[in-house]
Amino acid sequence: MSAALAALLFATPVFGLALEPPSIDAALMAAPIGVYASVDPEIVAQASAAADAVDEADEDRLYTEQVRQRRELGQIHRALGIATWVSMTATVVLGFIQFYNLYGFGAGQDTNPCAAGSAVFGQEQCYGNPWPHRISAITTSALYTATFALSFAMPDPNHAAEGNGAFADHLRIHQILRWVHLAGMLAQVGIGIALSSGAFGDRANDYSTLQTVGAVHQVIGWTTWGALTAAGAIMLF
Repeated sequence: MSAALAALLFATPVFGLALEPPSIDAALMAAPIGVYASVDPEIVAQASAAADAVDEADEDRLYTEQVRQRRELGQIHRALGIATWVSMTATVVLGFIQFYNLYGFGAGQDTNPCAAGSAVFGQEQCYGNPWPHRISAITTSALYTATFALSFAMPDPNHAAEGNGAFADHLRIHQILRWVHLAGMLAQVGIGIALSSGAFGDRANDYSTLQTVGAVHQVIGWTTWGALTAAGAIMLF
């Protein structure tokens, strides 16, 4: 008996045998597969409800944040829109005065206010760069770009333009008009640059052409101003 015990003790370290009780993992591995397959339905339902509650809370936080952002950005958008309208009003008025000085109302090359010596704000307006109008136009373009870009940056979690009320109707008209004054702004910038760069010639040799282009520039300018005015007024009043 003692010899057998001694042999067993000797064989244990040599052959890797271990006199240890089976581990919990081993016991579990030996358990039937059905033990793992059975899960309490109530626990599953509770876990699913908890996950849904987390998702709903995240959606609520996102909605609240978007409403807050729209309110804050909307105030900035309105302020920029008013500033753009004021600047554009000054631009079209100054542009009209410049056009009148140079070309009158269908006046000839020798009978326009500049040629007759009756230019508004003095004869200095008849030559050189029209800096008041140019500075005003650049300011208007910068303000307009910022205002237009901000209109797309504002989140719209309530889909305000999809309703049936008066506000939704006004907002849809406002959104349609923005494409009208955007087209006008792009055309005005292009024509203005072309006129100032001499792309249509000079008044000494191409008076009729410049008078026509200037008249088109005036029509587009006042149409753009009208569209912007209507777009702002429908949301303010």
